Amino acid sequence: MRNLFVFCLMFLSSSAIAQKTPFEQSKKIQTATYPEAITYYKLLVKQYPQAKLFSYGDTDFGQPLQLLVLSKDQVFDPSEIVKRKKTVLLINNGIHPGEPEGIDASMMLSRDLLKGNNLPKDVVICIIPIYNIDGSFNRTSTSRANQNGPTAYGFRGNAKNLDLNRDFIKTDSKNSAALQLIFNTWKPEIFVDTHTSNGADYQYVMTLIPTQKDKLNTILSGYLTNTLVPGLYEAMAKQGYPMIPYVNSIGETPESGITGFIESPRYSTGYAALHNVISFMPETHMLKSFDLRVDATYKLLQSYVDAVQRDAKIIFENKQKADAFVAKQNEFPLTWQLNKNEVNEIPFNGFEAGKKPSGVSGFDRLFYDRSKPYTKTIKEWNKYEPAISVQKPIAYIIPKAWDKVITLLKLNRVKMQELKSDTKIEVESYYIDDFKTGAKPYEGHYLHSAVKVNPIRQSLPYYAGDFVVYVNQSNNRYIVETLEPQATDSFFNWNFFDSILDMKEHYSAYIFEDTANELLKNNPDLKTKLENKKSSDPDFAKNGAAQLDFVYKNSDYYEKTHNRYPIARLMAPAKLDLK
Repeated sequence: MRNLFVFCLMFLSSSAIAQKTPFEQSKKIQTATYPEAITYYKLLVKQYPQAKLFSYGDTDFGQPLQLLVLSKDQVFDPSEIVKRKKTVLLINNGIHPGEPEGIDASMMLSRDLLKGNNLPKDVVICIIPIYNIDGSFNRTSTSRANQNGPTAYGFRGNAKNLDLNRDFIKTDSKNSAALQLIFNTWKPEIFVDTHTSNGADYQYVMTLIPTQKDKLNTILSGYLTNTLVPGLYEAMAKQGYPMIPYVNSIGETPESGITGFIESPRYSTGYAALHNVISFMPETHMLKSFDLRVDATYKLLQSYVDAVQRDAKIIFENKQKADAFVAKQNEFPLTWQLNKNEVNEIPFNGFEAGKKPSGVSGFDRLFYDRSKPYTKTIKEWNKYEPAISVQKPIAYIIPKAWDKVITLLKLNRVKMQELKSDTKIEVESYYIDDFKTGAKPYEGHYLHSAVKVNPIRQSLPYYAGDFVVYVNQSNNRYIVETLEPQATDSFFNWNFFDSILDMKEHYSAYIFEDTANELLKNNPDLKTKLENKKSSDPDFAKNGAAQLDFVYKNSDYYEKTHNRYPIARLMAPAKLDLK
């Protein structure tokens, strides 16, 4: 009897704990730690059969990534969910643990949906409690110098000091690989990645970054722009949290106008767009009190649940249509540019800005006067157009040596086939003509940009075990925007192929002088080419070493692999012996 009494006390105690989050227990001034969050979710899972906690992969902190799944009919098999045409909403929290509102809001939302039996019937909700587990353990109250609470919070960098919201293509962290595994296993239709913003001061608690409309598939973009986003704005305004697009000012203050945020695939929402997924980065304003920021995030997450349930059938069907469209799409933008001639005007609730002497330097400094709120009309530039586009090949051919590329393609559910035997194939190869490289390291890399390529048709040897990737898949965008070197976040730009950019053999000038002389004697065309180069380039004409190098690089002695991008494009149908 005594043991039964103790058990009941323990059960009631556990249930009581599960009813209130650490945020609520602290009177809304603290955010949950990682152990607290996972313990809380484990208690919910014990209490409610509609909740299940999964572990995926590994992280740089040595712990697997956790995923809470909420399913009203208790179906937790991703393939069965697709068969039943359920829509999946994936919420990611704590990618930057110093921006923790989503961590606490998701805990309360999960509890309330379960406790009130309010789970949507046509939507499966997936929640990553804290993505950057590593950074969440690195808690201080000072790393975000201007932020208004909580009392302590995690750090932006993970265990490798990587910003995980720049790691969705290069995948330097185990965290990123684990999240991509989750993403491609559960295949969400809607993705939300919770954040906190800094920058200008204004009246809004919540700002919103949807997937940039012009770079999203048009089927999805139409629904996003005309239905989903307006509905979210209306719902939040009714709950006391009017929203504004992310305040990306072109000048010192928002009155100068704002531009839409163009999220390349290194970012979570940019990555999601490669898989035809509508996504959002809600950004609360760090200067507002923490309790308001969490409340606004909670209400926005609830608004997502309501909207996705309301439009579940449309959202599911739109994703299917977008996947089918992309599988047949022929032209793909690789880079984007802002159209500065197309501008909208939007109402903006801000604070008057001014200048006053700095107490540090004595020079003028910017400040916002909260006693002077205003509503003004400001300009918004949010029309992006392709700057560089490419026609897709029939297939890409990837030598098996490039194993990280192959691993990432497989992780992202790209279908690949292996050559059964050695063969020669007529392909189009890129030679890298030019590129720029950052002067300083960025996220562990010296990032390339402004790549120029010279396509050459040639017959190249390939070997058993090399991979062929046909570009007729729903994830064509992931394939093209990682494998085309000119794409903003291509594998090339992230230094995956830097070993091709330096020569492995060369010549001794004093010996090759005689060889070059014989080459010019026996090859009139090369002689003419050299003379034309000297005539058109005065600096070249004065540089003997450059002329000798010119002859070398236009001879059979020059290695053919130098600057040749190793992933070739199959441009014509070919009978390949494939596994």
